[in-house]
Amino acid sequence: MASKLILLDQDGVLADFEQGVRQLWQQTYQQPLPLAERRHFYLRDDMALQFHHQLDELYSSKGFFASLPPMLDGIAAAKRLLEAGHDVRICTSPIQAYHYCVSEKFDWIGQHLGEEWLQRIILTKDKTWVRGDILIDDKPQISGSLIPQWQHWIYDQPYNRDQTKLKRVNWSQPETWSELLQ
Repeated sequence: MASKLILLDQDGVLADFEQGVRQLWQQTYQQPLPLAERRHFYLRDDMALQFHHQLDELYSSKGFFASLPPMLDGIAAAKRLLEAGHDVRICTSPIQAYHYCVSEKFDWIGQHLGEEWLQRIILTKDKTWVRGDILIDDKPQISGSLIPQWQHWIYDQPYNRDQTKLKRVNWSQPETWSELLQ
C-alpha cells in the first residue's frame, strides 16, 4: 500500500472523551453520569435537559481536555501508522467554549504522543477543508462547506454502530486497520 495522509480525530479516537466526562462528573457531583445508553454522537442528546448546563460546565472547565485518558491502544496505533510510512495528522475540532479547549488539546498531544507531534495538529471547525486520504473519526456524519477529499473511516463507538457503510476501526482490534500497516 502506498503512503497515505491519514487524519486522526482526537476526542473519541485518541482521547477517551466519554471516560473523561464520566470521571469528572463522578468527581464533581459525587454520583455516576445520569445516562442509560449512548445512541447519539453528542452526549447531551442522550441526557435529560436538566443536566445540559452541568455537562457544558464540565466540557469548558480548566483541565478537562488536558486530563482525558487515552483510548485503549490509540497512542500505539498512531505511532505505528507513522512508522509504517504514512503522514499522520491529528485533525481535531474545538468546542464552542474553547477558552481552555484549544491549548489543552495541544497539551494532551504533547503529553501522550510527544512534542514532535505538536507540528502534526490541524485544528479546524470544518474538517471538509482539510486534505487527506483517510479521516478516522467517531462522528457518524461529517459535513461542512466542501466535498471531503478524504475517505471517512469510522472509529467504533456505541453511538455510531448504525453506520454500516463506513469502514469501521477499533485500535484494540488490529484486523480493522491492519491494511494501513502493509
